[in-house]
Amino acid sequence: MVDLKSPPAERLGVSQRDVHQDAMDHVWIHSQPWAELAERQGLHVFERGEGTTLWDSNGKAYFDGISGLWVVNAGHGRAEIGEAMGKQASKLAYVSAASFTNGPATELAHTLSELTPGDLNRVYFSSGGSEAVETAIKIAKQVQAMRGFPRRYKVIARRGSYHGMTHGAMSLTAQRNETYFGPFMYGVSHVPHPNRYRSDFGLEGEAADIMAAKYVEQEIENQGPETVACVIGEPISSAAGLHVPSLAYWQMLRDICDRHGVLLICDEVINGFGRTGTMFAIEKYGIVPDIMTMAKGLSSGYAPIGATVVRDSVYDIFKEQKDVSMGHLLTFGGHAVASVAAITNLQIFARERLVERSAELGAYLLGQLEQLRAHRSVGDVRGVGLYAVLDFVSSKETRKPIAKDSEFIRRLNQEISDRGLLTRVWGVMHFAPPLVVTREEIDRIVTIADESLTVAEREHPEAFDA
Repeated sequence: MVDLKSPPAERLGVSQRDVHQDAMDHVWIHSQPWAELAERQGLHVFERGEGTTLWDSNGKAYFDGISGLWVVNAGHGRAEIGEAMGKQASKLAYVSAASFTNGPATELAHTLSELTPGDLNRVYFSSGGSEAVETAIKIAKQVQAMRGFPRRYKVIARRGSYHGMTHGAMSLTAQRNETYFGPFMYGVSHVPHPNRYRSDFGLEGEAADIMAAKYVEQEIENQGPETVACVIGEPISSAAGLHVPSLAYWQMLRDICDRHGVLLICDEVINGFGRTGTMFAIEKYGIVPDIMTMAKGLSSGYAPIGATVVRDSVYDIFKEQKDVSMGHLLTFGGHAVASVAAITNLQIFARERLVERSAELGAYLLGQLEQLRAHRSVGDVRGVGLYAVLDFVSSKETRKPIAKDSEFIRRLNQEISDRGLLTRVWGVMHFAPPLVVTREEIDRIVTIADESLTVAEREHPEAFDA
């Protein structure tokens, strides 16, 4: 029996090998097949982190090339965030968000109202990105009904999108698993994503983006504008391969939604808090969405927190219909300790100018990655800020993608890991280091990618068309 009275170190008294075995026996790793963990020894148990580096239970150092999962924007090991959280926990950790709030949540809401563009001023707190998206969809549907449009319940999302894994958010996510979790939320349809490299319309450049925007309007008209509540999209989507749309795309979406009475939701869960070189990616497009979701970089992963922020014009209906509340509740929304973590994180952002740093070093990262176009497998290099990818192809002429379950990708993943780099390699290889990364560290991760590609290409020539 575990002795819960002893300090953690004394209570556990296990070797590093036992820690790894305990993890294998008891921790449900969220999205890795068992074979990847057990048969290929793919499980890492990390013990500590500092800046851009993580150390596992065996003492091996890894460069965190994807910031956890586009999360740890301020870098690992920020003691001041932990200290602020501990101080707040000793004072007040929790009050219910159902009927009350607390000082830190209030301060954070005010801060977010100043950081977000336009009149995005009302904040609904949650525990993470999926909850933020669930909240956004429910807000859109309820607001449309309260405005006198009860048939406006449909949602238009985009192919290739990712919006979370709770049931409603998964319904919007293009990679949803129908086999295990269908049927999904009724009334969701998906339209083409802006993609200049492999356009669904056989177009290049901005013309491809414009056609993708027009397709959204066609889908609204096809569904019937009187039935559509909202359109949702990430300003720049990681899951879809990090295609950066032109200015025209998002400006057209804003106009289309306005003309048809449809609410526009920007999902900034991954994009937000400096990742793209601006505080929020939608700032690059000069528009204000009706609803914005955020999480991940909001606290840089030091506490689970997300938020859904709406324009004054969206919240006004609740002021007009004074006896109606939002039909939604999240137990840990606006948690005091999590709010302090986010506030302290944002203070670090301001003090160290991390958003500006992302823009500057992101340009350097993209320039260094451009050199890897010489590889047979690299069809495209794209990105913005500290947010970039290599797109892998079996033929540069046809732009045919290399399957993410191919032996080439498996070998590439193994080689990168063996060389001490953590990232995600599927059809594309992601580069999204913490915003505290240095030029020397960027050079190092580009070198690892270069050397690993050389090995994988040499060992798996079958990955390429003759």
